[in-house]
Amino acid sequence: MLKLLALDRFTILLFVMVLLASFVPVSGQAAVWFGYFTTVAIAILFFLHGAKLSHEAVKSGVLHWKLHGLVFAFTFILFPVLGLLAKPVLLPLLGQELYWGFLFLCFLPSTVQSSIAFTSVAKGNVAGAVCSASFSNLMGMFITPILVSVFILGQTQHNFDPTQSIVQITLLLLVPFILGQILRPWIFPYMQKRPKLVKTFDQGSILMVVYAAFSSAVVAGLWQQVGLGTLCLLIALCSLLLTIVMLLALWLPKWLGFNHADQRTIFFCGSKKTLASGVPMAQILFIGQPLGMIVLPIMIFHQIQLMVCGMIANYWSKQADTE
Repeated sequence: MLKLLALDRFTILLFVMVLLASFVPVSGQAAVWFGYFTTVAIAILFFLHGAKLSHEAVKSGVLHWKLHGLVFAFTFILFPVLGLLAKPVLLPLLGQELYWGFLFLCFLPSTVQSSIAFTSVAKGNVAGAVCSASFSNLMGMFITPILVSVFILGQTQHNFDPTQSIVQITLLLLVPFILGQILRPWIFPYMQKRPKLVKTFDQGSILMVVYAAFSSAVVAGLWQQVGLGTLCLLIALCSLLLTIVMLLALWLPKWLGFNHADQRTIFFCGSKKTLASGVPMAQILFIGQPLGMIVLPIMIFHQIQLMVCGMIANYWSKQADTE
């Protein structure tokens, strides 16, 4: 049953962090030191991502501009447009903070690891997925803060300047990533001997940030503001959003004449949103805001996309084997 629901150990640990923060939240000076610790862990994570990314894979995929352009359009045009068009309906239903979280979800870049993994399982264009997902994350470090400043914080904080947020995100995520690329010849052989290293840092850093975010939210009264009915509504809305995007990601690449491998790459890279980059960005962009409520939609969307993409990838894999 766990396999069918795609409830891996990381997903279970996410729920554990939410429960732990609900009953034993970190606060006060301990929360400050815990924040420093998670910042260092996230920087190390993106350094390892940079060291892991193959130069050859980037070179082989970077010239496929049509594929990357369509994934970019899904990630940074279609998702934001859907989120903004839904404002008249969602704002009264969810309230301001949860709607901000839903809109922030729409502004985020694509995933890296899971997009590549699902593309590989489904026999898609893996080199294209590596390049497209990585490009999406790099561009997201600049595009996401701008979208947040224009459509979220700029509406309530008229003097909000995204420049400082972009600089902070660049220092936290992009600089370590570039250093990892530069030091790849020396770091990657060591990483090959310890293949679980990146996964451990990836999952561990996200778990720590989620715990910190929900701790502060619980202290501020999160569960008095978000009830079971609201959670069910969020699940339904995230499912609807994913369904709309996936249907378009199935039809549009086929209509534009992409081959089967590229269609599957566009499907997985264009329909997914990153939790790994999203939570650290939220920490920087939404200082002084109820962070737990803002990251709640991306946490829900993250699990739904893993479950659905896992089943689809396995189906396409068996279909490809049969052919």
